[in-house]
Amino acid sequence: MKKAVDLFYGFIGALLVFCLAAMAAMVFLNVVLRYAANSGLNVSDELSRYFFIWVSFLGAVLTFRENGHLGIETLVARFSRSGRIFCMILTNLVILLCSGIFFWGTWKQSGINASMHAPVTGLPMIYVYGIGLFTGGGIFIIALERLIRLLTGRVTDDEIAHFAGENLSIEELTER
Repeated sequence: MKKAVDLFYGFIGALLVFCLAAMAAMVFLNVVLRYAANSGLNVSDELSRYFFIWVSFLGAVLTFRENGHLGIETLVARFSRSGRIFCMILTNLVILLCSGIFFWGTWKQSGINASMHAPVTGLPMIYVYGIGLFTGGGIFIIALERLIRLLTGRVTDDEIAHFAGENLSIEELTER
């Protein structure tokens, strides 16, 4: 199961790389065309904006999986093990609430976004803003899994130390 999950996140990482490379290529091509030919491609302007949205939202899920988001480590590092676990539980509860609201809001807007079309490409806007379903759902699932492990006592000391900012890399956490 762990291999399948790692393969899935590897695919998401590859998709991020593709979107970022395509975005850079389209913007570079537009700069060259505007300088050399005094014209540009409207499609590349629109698609590079949409790829930027996807890079941001896909990256949020990958970053959350790796505990890479900002935290108040100076405060949490002062707590005992039980205080840190309490903070981890509280944090994951708040994240569950926020990501659930985000998923629900995207779901409620999906009908409107499916009926709206991009001005240049004609792409239904659900393909652009529908990424919120993946992001909200993905972060919700990760936070729920963490919360279950916290409540059942299956969280490791290394994960608690990482949460408190005690400089362990994700590779060190996965090896232990």
